[in-house]
Amino acid sequence: MQLSLASKRARIAAAGAALAVGAGLYTAGAASAEHSVPRTDKEIPNLTKVTDKIKAYYGDTTDKKGQHYASADSNYAKQVADIEKKAKAQLEKAVRNHADKKGAAKPAIVLDVDDTTLLTYNYELQQGFHFTPESQDAYLKSTDMAPVFGMPQLVNWAQSKGITVFFVTGRDEHQRDWSVRNLKNAGYKPAADTAHFFLKNKKTPPAYLPCGATCTTVEYKSGTRKHIESQGYRIVANFGDQYSDLQGGYAQHTYKLPNPMYFLP
Repeated sequence: MQLSLASKRARIAAAGAALAVGAGLYTAGAASAEHSVPRTDKEIPNLTKVTDKIKAYYGDTTDKKGQHYASADSNYAKQVADIEKKAKAQLEKAVRNHADKKGAAKPAIVLDVDDTTLLTYNYELQQGFHFTPESQDAYLKSTDMAPVFGMPQLVNWAQSKGITVFFVTGRDEHQRDWSVRNLKNAGYKPAADTAHFFLKNKKTPPAYLPCGATCTTVEYKSGTRKHIESQGYRIVANFGDQYSDLQGGYAQHTYKLPNPMYFLP
């Protein structure tokens, strides 16, 4: 999930990323997050082949209505499970350490939404990986995205151990109700209320963000994490599918979820 999916989507970068699926690295010679310009067509991955690789990675399957879904036994799901296993081991240590320290800041985790807690695969495929704010609004208003495999279980477990859960997304404030509904229906038990769910608000940005309505993703997300910690929390883990979700500090550990579909600076 994260700069709003409504802005600065580097679609060409996604094509390069798909060749190194889930690794977060972009292949040499491909149009990339650094906006390098291909010198010849041979340096550009074939879009059809890239799309086929993305579908295979997610274990694309269809239901009786022809709707596409990612598979729980896909390589994507397996990669996510490995990340979650490592995160849970670290969180168990954080819980033990907190119990041993009287007066310590309360442990918390921060999670992005799109492709960190909720999987956008169906939406992306439906749109042909061509995002528009209008299509996103229509989809979120009427359709629940599936949870990222295993994430509700990890998040709910963390809450049961006394870890406070915060969601920080680049989705716009006007999408709050749809997003809250989806998180609840996807099985996330922690309350995504105003105190624990932060969305980007360009019309009336919060005072704790000096950059106001002009924040970059890193400024917005790190500034929000700083605000959370100022309330007496220690963010022991920060989860995101984009590196911009994780940069800027104010988290003890960071966990990058795989996403070969798009890149957000």
